[in-house]
Order: sequence, then C-alpha cells, then structure tokens
Amino acid sequence: MIDSAILLQWIVVWPFLSSLLIAVVYLSNTKAKRYTFYTLVGVGTPVVMTIFAFILIFQLSEGAQTIHGTLFKWIEIGDFNISLSFMADRLSAVMISFITFIGTLIHIYAAGYMKDDPAYGKFFAYFNLFMGSMMLLVLADNPIMMFVGWELVGLCSYLLIGFYHQDSANITAANKAFILNRVGDFGFIMAISLLFVAVGSGGFTFDAIAANIGQVSPEMLTLIGFLLFVGAMGKSAQIPLYVWLPDAMAGPTPVSALIHAATMVTAGVYMVARYSFLYVEVPDVGLFIASIGAASALFAAVIASYQSDIKKILAYSTMSQLGYMFIAVGLGAYSAGIFHVFTHAFFKALLFMGAGAVIIALHHEQNIFKMGGLKKHLKVVYITMFIATLAISGIPPFAGFFSKDAILVTAFASEHYVIWGVGTLTAGLTAFYMFRLLFSVFFSKEKASHALVPLPASMTLPLIVLAIGSATAGFLGLNEAYGGNTLINQFLALPDTELHISHASEYLLTGLNVLLALLGMGLAYKLFASEAKEAQPDSLFRSLVINKFYIDEIYTFFIVKPLLLMSHLIAKVIDPKIFDGFINLNVWTYRTSGLLFAKLQNGKVRYYALYILLAVSVMSYYILSKLEMM
Repeated sequence: MIDSAILLQWIVVWPFLSSLLIAVVYLSNTKAKRYTFYTLVGVGTPVVMTIFAFILIFQLSEGAQTIHGTLFKWIEIGDFNISLSFMADRLSAVMISFITFIGTLIHIYAAGYMKDDPAYGKFFAYFNLFMGSMMLLVLADNPIMMFVGWELVGLCSYLLIGFYHQDSANITAANKAFILNRVGDFGFIMAISLLFVAVGSGGFTFDAIAANIGQVSPEMLTLIGFLLFVGAMGKSAQIPLYVWLPDAMAGPTPVSALIHAATMVTAGVYMVARYSFLYVEVPDVGLFIASIGAASALFAAVIASYQSDIKKILAYSTMSQLGYMFIAVGLGAYSAGIFHVFTHAFFKALLFMGAGAVIIALHHEQNIFKMGGLKKHLKVVYITMFIATLAISGIPPFAGFFSKDAILVTAFASEHYVIWGVGTLTAGLTAFYMFRLLFSVFFSKEKASHALVPLPASMTLPLIVLAIGSATAGFLGLNEAYGGNTLINQFLALPDTELHISHASEYLLTGLNVLLALLGMGLAYKLFASEAKEAQPDSLFRSLVINKFYIDEIYTFFIVKPLLLMSHLIAKVIDPKIFDGFINLNVWTYRTSGLLFAKLQNGKVRYYALYILLAVSVMSYYILSKLEMM
C-alpha cells in the first residue's frame, strides 16, 4: 500500500519540480532543447498526477475520511504556526480528479497545438506551474497556504494570457486580468485576516476553524463571508469583476481550456464550498452569492448571443455557467454546485479545444461568421463539439442536463423563484447562443477561401475522450427522480440544505428546461443553419449588447481615468512640488549651513586670529558693560 501522506505531498510537489526542470533546460543553451524532451516532461507530469489522484480517491472511498501530509513548518511564533501542509478529503478529491485528468488531455492537445512555437518549452514550464499552483490551492489544509496557491494561479494566468507578449494588446489583457484579480484578492486577504483574529491563533487549519466557528459573532461571520466572496468574484469572473475573462482569450487556446475548465475560474466555487461550514451560519450572504450568480449567468448569456469571436462566446459562456454554480453554493446546495463544476469541466474543455482545432484549421480565423461548412471537413471536431453543445445546453441525457437540473430544482424548491426564473431563462439562451455557434461554424454556407490545415492526432484524440465524458459524466449525479441515488452527493457528504420536492414537480421543471433549450436550438437553426449573418448594431439594444453594454468604457471613464489623473497629479505636482520641495528645502538648509561653517573652518591662520580678536572684543565689551552697571 502506497503511503497516503507521501502521495499527497508528491501530487503537489511534482508539477513544481517538472516546471523548474523544463525552465532550467529552456534557459540553457544545450542541445537538450528538443520537442520530445519538453513533451515527455510536460505531458508526463499530469499523467503521473492523475494516477496519484485516483489512488487517493480510492483510499478515501475505502473509508479514509481525510488524508494529511506535511512538508515542513513555515511560520512558528509561540502558539501560532503555519505549515506547508496538505489535506485530501472528499471535496478536494473530486476536484483533483478532474483537474488532473482533464489537465492531462489539455496537455496532450497542447503538444500538438503549440508544436511549432519557438517558446514551446517556456509554455510547458508555465503550464505545469499552473497545475502545481491549482493543486496547492485545492489541497491546502489552511487558509494561508490556500491563499499562496490562489496567488500563484493568478500569476500563472498572467504569464499565459500574455504569452504572445510581442503584441501589446496581449500584455494589456494580461495586466487587466492580473489587476482585477488583485482587487478581488484584497477582499480575500482581508477575510483571512479577520478570520484569524476571530478564531484565534491556536490552530489555523480548516478543521480547527470549523470547530471554533461557533465562537465568532454573526456580524463578523457576515463580513468575513462577504469578503471571501469578493475574492471569488474576481477569480471566477462574476459581476462586477468579470471584465478580464473575455480578454483572457489573448493566450493560446490550450490556456483558455485549462483556465475555464480545470483551474482558475473554478477556484472561487471551490473556495465557497470549502468554507461551507461558515456559509451555513450566514444564509443571507449565501442568498447574495446566489443573486450575483443569477445576474452574472443571465448577463453573460445575453452578451454571448451577439458575439462573433468563437473564443469570446465560450468565455462569456463560462461566466454564465459559473453563475449557475454560485446559485447552487449560495443556496446551500454545495454538492450540486461542485457537480456542475465537474460536468462543466468536460464539456467546456471540449468546446475550447474544439474551437482551437477550428482556429488552427482555418489559419487562425476566430470570427464564426467567416467560417461555415466545416461539418464535412472536420468530422471529428464537429461530432465532439456537437455532443459538448448538447451537454452545455442541458439536453438529456448529456452531462450538463443533470447538473444544471439539480441547481434549478434547488432554486425552485427553496422558494427563490426569481433566481429560478433567471436560471431557467438563461438555460434557453444558453442553447440559443451555443447552437448559433455550432450552426454558424459547421452548417452555414462555407466561406473558407483556402485549404484547411490538417490536425494532428494529439489534437483530435483528446476531443473524443472528452466527448465520452460530456455524454456520461452526468450519470454520477443521477437522482432518485430518474432512478439513481446521487452518487456524487453521497461521496462529497457536504452540509447541503435539505429540500423536499415531489418527483412530479421535478419532472415538470425538467420538462420546462428542456422545452426552452429546444426552442433556443430551433431558433438558432432557423437563423444560422443555412446563412449565418453577423448581427449589426442597427438598434439601441443590439448596439448595447454587441458592445458588451459598454461596461469596459464605463470602468475606464469612472475608475481608470480618475486613477490616471490622480497618478499624474501626484507625479507632476504633489511629489515634485510638495514632497520633493520639502526634501529639497532640507537639503538647501544643510548645504547653506555647511558653506557657512566652511568659511569658519577654512584652515587659514589669519582668519582664526581675526575670529579670536573679534571674540575677545565682544567678551571685553560685555565685561565692561557689566562693570559700568555696578
């Protein structure tokens, strides 16, 4: 039997070591700079991690409640200590299962996608660092180490979004993602600080915090819960900190697949689920989270319905699906939220990788209205993307149907009818914009003017595996209404809110969801299957939606420009005139005083004799004046 603690440590440490090894070789000038070397180390790393992850899951399913592993103590001050420690429970086990497995498929895909890139080695160094950072985030046993992983994930996203740094627009996109996430992370670190003060320094692990959470006042818990979600807003691109996500498409497509399916954006949902012991105490904050999730889901779906860039459509789709996940965890259905994270990972990775295959085949064309007719040329890509589109649209029996249905049933059964209504409407819109993409790319009139680039097997085989997952993963959450026993809920054993709803009501809700999805699919077929035309800003509403409601421009006008103006004021007026002026005055004073003293101490005897004569004269005058007064 493999030692669980050692296995747990290696699943985190291994990707960091492989990233360092690739970086050292890449930065050297040896002949080891070879495609084969980078591929073996880069792709082999997540393969090993996947094996480790499934061994841990097996051990947990056999009865182990939690597996702990510690590398070393990091901080030790009196009773307070923070260690580089890891914890694998059933929640983190589910997360690492799809992060490593889907991460492996994305790495294999990336080997084909990036094979001709001169910075191939650097790409895999960043990619494996990304995997290690996410493992640290998910497996950390305390908030401090989770935050370290959280920040490393942000760093990796910055490096990979700006990977093609020769184009200034890519650097701008990377900076935007980095800065907006720092805004959210300020809330996260404030929450951790308040939590530390509230529960004491004796033990700051998740287990210790959960045991002592009852001693924290409701007002403090509310503030901490809100600030934690501010961090999740940034990392998981929810209103109002979402504007970085569409621009993050500047990175290579494998990066988009990894960010959207298996790593960065899912971190916020995981974090809320990890702190479920806190959120069950403050249901009002949970309702706020669910409301933001519902608003984000609908808002992003509306924008996605009018976009033309294939990757940006999928980016807004991710934001919308994340909204569903936050509806679930906000309403206390943590298992349903994690279940949707799980199923979403399969079909969203497939959609991004399929989009990347189309982009490569069409010589890096990304406008869906300049494609068309690819059904007969890219059969594997078409079939697999069709399955993923069915899954994300909530068509039974594909994966997204079961997880999305569980979330909407939760919203209805908990009597949050507005949230349920928004989620149901968004389900119809999701089917519309996703089949709009599918029909425009694969069915409409062919517009490609030159031969397609052939795709390597490393780019198509992962699509087939993900398609199987997109079609079958939902059965892990099959509930009683459909003859199942909700295996994933039983395995997670999270503190879910108990809801009661009849099977008849659930069938009616499910039927409505499917009906709206079919209507969205039918409308998309009518408008885009034969002749796909790009929407024009010929009305106020279309102009608003096509331009994403001018949110970026609003942020620029009300936030960015005032900050720039303040920066210029500080740089041009306050700093040179006030701060530098004060410092320069001091310098002038000391310099002038020094010059005066230099006159006195000049080394010339006649000057010293004059000083003595003057001093004696003054003293004599003083003595004589005193004598006369007597």
